[in-house]
Amino acid sequence: MTLSQGPLVSVVIPAYNAAETIDETLDSVRAQTYFNLEIIVVDDGSVDETASRVERHCAEDPRVRLLRQPNQGVAVARNTGIADTTGDYIAPVDADDLWHPVKIQRQMDAMAVGGDDMGLVYTWYAQIDERSQITSLSERPIDEGDVLQRMCRGNLIGNGSSPLMRRQAVLEAGGYDWTLRDREAQGCEDLKLYLQIAEKYKFAVIPEYLTGYRQFADSMSGNPRRMMRSYDLAMDAVREKYPHYARDFQIGKSWTLHWYCKAMIRNSRWIDAVWLVRSMFGNDPYYALGLCIRAPIKSLPRFGVALVRRIRGYLSPERQPPPDTRFPSGITIPSRY
Repeated sequence: MTLSQGPLVSVVIPAYNAAETIDETLDSVRAQTYFNLEIIVVDDGSVDETASRVERHCAEDPRVRLLRQPNQGVAVARNTGIADTTGDYIAPVDADDLWHPVKIQRQMDAMAVGGDDMGLVYTWYAQIDERSQITSLSERPIDEGDVLQRMCRGNLIGNGSSPLMRRQAVLEAGGYDWTLRDREAQGCEDLKLYLQIAEKYKFAVIPEYLTGYRQFADSMSGNPRRMMRSYDLAMDAVREKYPHYARDFQIGKSWTLHWYCKAMIRNSRWIDAVWLVRSMFGNDPYYALGLCIRAPIKSLPRFGVALVRRIRGYLSPERQPPPDTRFPSGITIPSRY
């Protein structure tokens, strides 16, 4: 498949007051080795320079288009963008996240292999900070094919910028659920969509860190109470239809609470961390107790490696500086991980 012959991929970027990051996001999208893209940026009522920055990209690259609407939330913005696209594949990316240059090419290759039954292809992701430095790496899931039961045990994909989805699958699912915002439960619209697609289609994974998922201290995912309300509502969409997955749903909620708890501890948000721990014990006390026992033991090897490296650094100041940890790292992961 040559670049000119590849099917059109529609990239949808919801943007709200994203002036600080939208240039870098668009640069990473425009740099894709898979060239046959249409890039739709939906300005969701921004009051900063988001629109003017996007307009400069429109002038430089005819693949980029800007849509503007009053602020209605990320789900409506994504749906607005999807409605304006013409490609057979939808690739969402948030206005502060990044892609490795080969991301779409790898995913389209997997789509071609999977055929019409393939509804979604995801990648591993690296968490990045405000300076686009890698702060941690995601788990390395290898789940493919029928993943619905696995998705009931937690968000396999992990963020809204990783997947490439078949347009037909997105439309059959009704797009992103904009009503979550009205219910003060914004945040898991992407998870709900993935679950609905998994009911009918197969998934595939690209086992490479090709998505940079940016985390700010005040980001949406930094509000654990709202995110857990959103998570419960997203899971409710399939929970009643699959009662035989009851234990998977319980494990999934515990895993999600644990994920947010670790994030709160990293950011020294102790009140939120305590609330999440209490919620874990309320959801599944045996699972929570096991985590409390296993987590310190599992952290010992990494702590020991970090300590040895620190000591070596003091003893050998002439050592070469560590490799660059700025995303995209792609297949080559910084050695400190």
